[in-house]
Amino acid sequence: MNATIETNPLLDRLPKHLKQFIKPQDYSDYTPINQAVWRYVMRKNVDYLSKVAHKSYLDGLKKTGIEVDNIPSMYGMNRILTDIGWAAVAVDGFIPPNAFMEFQAYNVLVIASDIRQLEHIEYTPAPDIIHEGAGHAPIIANPEYAEYLRRFGEIGCKAISSDKDYQMYEAIRLLSIVKEAEDTPQATIDAAEKAVEDLQNNMGELSEMAQIRNLHWWTVEYGLIGTVENPKIYGAGLLSSIGESAYCMTDKVTKIPYDISAANQSFDITKLQPQLYVTPTFAYLNLVLEEFANKMALRTGGLSGIEKLIDSTALGTIELSTGLQISGVFTKVIAHEGKPIYIQTTGKTALASREKELVGHGTLAHAEGFGSPIGKLKGINLAIEDMSPKDLNAYNITEGNTVKLEFEGNITVEGEIVTGSRNLQGEIILIRMNNCTVTHGETILFQPEWGVYDMAVGKKLVSAFSGPADVNSFDLITHMPSSTTIKAKHSAERDDLETLYQTVRSIRETKDLETSLVPVFNKLKAEHPNDWLLSVEIVELLKDRNEPQLLEDLLVYLENLKQRRPEVAHLISGGLDLIFEKENA
Repeated sequence: MNATIETNPLLDRLPKHLKQFIKPQDYSDYTPINQAVWRYVMRKNVDYLSKVAHKSYLDGLKKTGIEVDNIPSMYGMNRILTDIGWAAVAVDGFIPPNAFMEFQAYNVLVIASDIRQLEHIEYTPAPDIIHEGAGHAPIIANPEYAEYLRRFGEIGCKAISSDKDYQMYEAIRLLSIVKEAEDTPQATIDAAEKAVEDLQNNMGELSEMAQIRNLHWWTVEYGLIGTVENPKIYGAGLLSSIGESAYCMTDKVTKIPYDISAANQSFDITKLQPQLYVTPTFAYLNLVLEEFANKMALRTGGLSGIEKLIDSTALGTIELSTGLQISGVFTKVIAHEGKPIYIQTTGKTALASREKELVGHGTLAHAEGFGSPIGKLKGINLAIEDMSPKDLNAYNITEGNTVKLEFEGNITVEGEIVTGSRNLQGEIILIRMNNCTVTHGETILFQPEWGVYDMAVGKKLVSAFSGPADVNSFDLITHMPSSTTIKAKHSAERDDLETLYQTVRSIRETKDLETSLVPVFNKLKAEHPNDWLLSVEIVELLKDRNEPQLLEDLLVYLENLKQRRPEVAHLISGGLDLIFEKENA
């Protein structure tokens, strides 16, 4: 494998808050058994998926440098992905949905670099390098699909979450870890499954993030393309599961024409999917995405947008009609006739325009929060932002004057104007005042003793979205997941089995036809009677050797193993079919 670190310009562009999730891929962590698991899944997949996957899959394997015989090196992948305008990074299991999608918006593929245990070779709820590297990477070589993925990330990372969403993320992350780990007590798995189930049954109204995660699941992860009668696979969850990729093509799985209703169809990561959605083309995916985006607070703004941010209790941004962006944790809105007329944040707040923080209006300047009226002045058809210099003079809205501004909805701002800030179009976006009092009826919202008052200018709230306008305004390096992935345990027995796998791997790689396989087989039978994959690998090597007796002994042994371990019988048969089909071809 190429161990040279290849840089990718896309990774240099990533903001710091995304880089916190990246971990190095230590290629030496992959054991001979890990490599055998990768190789088995890939050989089965390439053989089967060549018949049922979208044609982009096999083309993409070649373009992205994914090899059948070796777990991919992130550095090698990055070198090749650069040619198609993408990059890849390694992470530790599930990361928060907003971050996952934001990586996509930067054309960066997130790859969980761990690999499933042999016991979970068909499917694991935990993201792993088979799912990410063999599932996601090949399809992004299709330019139309790659643009959908990027655009999905760009829109998805702005989706507003609820507090329940983060609880669900933590619960699913923990469940995926304990189900994948060796020797987890059943009681621990049951408790983790119950926590997920309880949350699923108590999510309330689905947030934007929950809905867009559903769309992601039914397209990027579990999507089919073509017609309901003759679908092909493109979703990474199906492409990376040798069990579900076959199961999904049976009549046991309902096929539904893909549309926006998929946003409300929840899913269970621990079970085979009972229904899947079929898109006619990759281009159609973008049409549905835009249809969904048109319903998001990102594009609708208004009272419902600010209310979604308040309910989220998380850092978010509103944008006013002047382009002024206010980022913070929103805690209050006053409404009048279905429109927001006053907004309030609590704690660190920053003001920006065009995703760039306004000079002098970072979190140091607004450490305690920010509040401002929104809308038009009472009895005046002309909004402040639309006023010419002559209009501003007429209404006394100029530097040095004391002014009393009465807004619709009974918000009053009275104070001495110090200065104003304008956007590139010349519209006033911010007015600074001294000795200022802001009231709503009898309620005082701001008083002179609190210091200088900055009043936002904007007749409408045009957008509301998750996260800050300028990512540099806040310290976002705060992610501390409550659970970490569990590595395979070391034992003398396990190390001995790894040595046997490495012996067979070396014989295959060097095309060694002389070294006897009998000692390996004898030791395997005597000391590791439950292992099945290495016996299949030995059978594969014997097809190039004239050792009929050993081959016969192995096939009998595997037949007995199928009787002893019926749960792996189909995996043994699948591996043997692959060997002898190729031999007979």
